[in-house]
Order: sequence, then C-alpha cells, then structure tokens
Amino acid sequence: MGDDRRRMTDDDFQDEFDALGEASRAGGGQPGGSAGADRPLTVGAVSAWVRAVLADGLPPKVRVIGEVSNFSNRAHWFFSLKDEQATLSCVCFASSAKRVKFPVADGLQVIATGRIDYYDAQGRLQLYVDKLEPVGQGALELRFRALCDELRKLGYFDPARKRALPAMPRRVAVVTSRSAAALQDVINTTAQRWAGCQLLLYDVRVQGAEAAGEIAAAVRALSQEGERLGIDAIILTRGGGSIEDLWAFNERVVADAVYECRLPVVAAIGHETDTTIAELVADVRCATPTQAVMTLIPDQAALEHQLHQLTQRLTHQLKRTYEFNEHRYQSLMRRPVLRRPASMLEPATQAVDTLAKRLAMSLPRRVETSATRLEALTKQLKSVSPTNVLNRGYSYTLGPDGRVLRSAAAVGVGEVMTTVLGDGRVRSRVEGDKADPSAPKRRRTKRTATDPGAGLPTLFEADTNDQDDA
Repeated sequence: MGDDRRRMTDDDFQDEFDALGEASRAGGGQPGGSAGADRPLTVGAVSAWVRAVLADGLPPKVRVIGEVSNFSNRAHWFFSLKDEQATLSCVCFASSAKRVKFPVADGLQVIATGRIDYYDAQGRLQLYVDKLEPVGQGALELRFRALCDELRKLGYFDPARKRALPAMPRRVAVVTSRSAAALQDVINTTAQRWAGCQLLLYDVRVQGAEAAGEIAAAVRALSQEGERLGIDAIILTRGGGSIEDLWAFNERVVADAVYECRLPVVAAIGHETDTTIAELVADVRCATPTQAVMTLIPDQAALEHQLHQLTQRLTHQLKRTYEFNEHRYQSLMRRPVLRRPASMLEPATQAVDTLAKRLAMSLPRRVETSATRLEALTKQLKSVSPTNVLNRGYSYTLGPDGRVLRSAAAVGVGEVMTTVLGDGRVRSRVEGDKADPSAPKRRRTKRTATDPGAGLPTLFEADTNDQDDA
C-alpha cells in the first residue's frame, strides 16, 4: 500500500485490521508469523488509511462553529476551534485569509467553512479553512469596524480637513434615488426655508450590489464639474433601513469619493440611530434628510427676522450717536471761545497796539536824546584834540626817526629835527648840545619787529601826519 490513496469503506478498513489482529494472535503476538498475517504496517500506510477513511466518510466541505483560540497571524493563520467537548486544529492560508473582512482574535465565535484532512507530518487532524464568518456581532458589523479603524488612521475622519459649509448656497446637488422618500423631504424642506435655492438631483441606486459604484461615481462627477455648474454643496442622503440596505454607504469606494470631493458634503443616511462610514467622512453629518437641509440651507423667515432686528439695533445706535454728538456740540457752542473765536485775539491785539503807540512815541525822543549826547561828546573830543592844543601855541618836536622827542639827550649834533606847530612844520639841525647835565640821559632804543609799538604812530604823530596830508 505505502502512500497509495486507496479508497475503502469503514467496513473494509475494520476487516483489514481484524485480519491483522488475528494473524498476530495466531503467531503468538510475535512478529514474523505467517507471511501474510504477520506483515507489519508502515506509519505512512496507516496515515493513508486514515486519510482515505476521512475522504470517504466526510463531505468535501464542512461548516464548523466554535470559539477561536491560540490564534497566530503569520503569512498563514493558525488557530483552533473549540467548544465544551473538543478542540479542532485549523489553518487558513494567506490567499483565503485576505478575503476575511473582519479582525480575528481569540475568543471570537466564528463559523469556519473548509475541508477536514489528516496532516501526515504531525499526525494531526486539521480543518483547512476557506471561509470565516463571525457569529454574534455579525460579519457586516465587524467589517464596518475594521474599515473605520483603517480610515481613522488615514485621517479620513479628521475634523481639521473638513470643509466649511457655504453661508448662502444658490445651487445644491442631491445624490439619492429618484424614488427615495428622503428626496421629497429635501424638496419640501428647501421650499419652506429658501425658495431661491435650486436643487439638482443626481439619480443613483442607494442599495444593492451596484449602489456603491454609482454613488461614488456621482460624487466624483459633481466634484469635477461642480464649479462649472455653479454647485455650492452636495447632500448625500437616503431613508432608513437595515444595515444590509445601508451597506453601500459603508464601502471603501464611497468613502474615498467623499474624502476627495472638492465640494462640501452633507450626509444624512438612514435614521438617527444609523451610522455609516460615508457620514463619518463627510464634512457634516446629520441625523435625517430634513436636518441636512436645515443645516445647509438658511431659513428665509429667520434671516428676515434677523435682518429686522439688526436694522432696529443699527437705527437705535445711530440715533443715540446723533443725540450724543448733538448734545456735545451744543455744550461746546455755549463756550465763548467757540461762539466768538476772535475774542481770544482781542487782548493780544490791544497789547500790540499799545506797544506800537509807546514805541512810536518813545523812538523820536530817544533819537533826539542820542543826537544831543553825540554832539556833546564831539565837542568834548575836539577840546582835547592835539590840533587844538597846537593852535593855542604849543608844539612838539620829532627826532630824525620821526618819533616825538621827550629829552634833549635823544638827539645828537648834526641830526635833523622837525618841530610841529599849529600851522605847519619847521625843520632844524642840531648844532650844539645844551642838555641839562643833571638830567638823566635817555638811551636811544631801536624798535624791532617784535616790539608791539613798532611802526605805530603816537597821538601827536598821527595828528602831524593828518596835517601833512592836508
């Protein structure tokens, strides 16, 4: 037999072992009995028998429910399924593990679908898992949580990246089904709040296998053409339903489209208790379609009331400001300086006039007084003039050097002297020395350039020079 994959029934397998047992007993339990009965089985032969029995006795696919334990996440998944009675080893290869859309961990109740086979190398019975389904929380809920965790790490839910809504949208695109009850709610609420806002319907399927692709395509198209069409924002909405009905709004393709949209997106999916990934990624999440319209589109009546209140406040404030300034103006005008600004200049003008009159009166007197004094000083100066002294009979003599002689000893015999009189000069030559012997002799000094008095005429010399010029 060896490794032959021979198929046999449970009865054939049992008969084979019974025959082997009888042969062994006939030989006394010792190997080497009769050639057929005493022939030993290899481990591989027994493994082949076990695998053959399993292949014949079990269906190709089985579904096993149990609790995950000893979970190991390497390239392949290795774990066990257990209940109160037994434990079954399981393996899920990487190609199958990639198709599992929820996180697997110890303690999770799952339904595993696959084939049961005997692993020869370890002598162990294993379930080779092709498909895993959660039990309890539900597969869709686990997929929802797994995608939420992934998108949260990528920043899809970050409030900092979300766009602000326009204050006065003129045109809004509504992405929903034409037959959806939510569409009528959006139309009615918009008409009540702001009739001037235009709604554009982008008809898509909101549930089913093809819904997610249509929704994502609609959001992307509006993002690309929104500016050209004058669209200010998008409302993504549909009515309530089960998690299966709303699942299109939990697909990654829809989340990516909303995240990359250039226009602000307001999402209102299902009822208030429902939450979808599209709502979490959208710029604003609302509980209902009506709330979405109320959040995005302003209420005309409320705006008119607000405008009326602002007008009243502005009018009242302007009136108060006017009255305050009027009162202040009247108070200022009661002050003389502001009523008659020229009155501030009157005292100064009078003072200037008075000073001008005093100046006009005192200036001629000052001039006359000064002239009289000048004349007196002139007469006094003339009375002591050297010329007048000479005119009274006095004279002075100049030596050969032109300087005034103050001593007879200052001139020698043969030198020429000049005597200055009131009406002219007389030149004479010294013929003899008649100096008083008792008088001290004056030593004639020669002035140099360093002498401060050198070259400067005396009072009499200056007067003589003036007369010579005359």
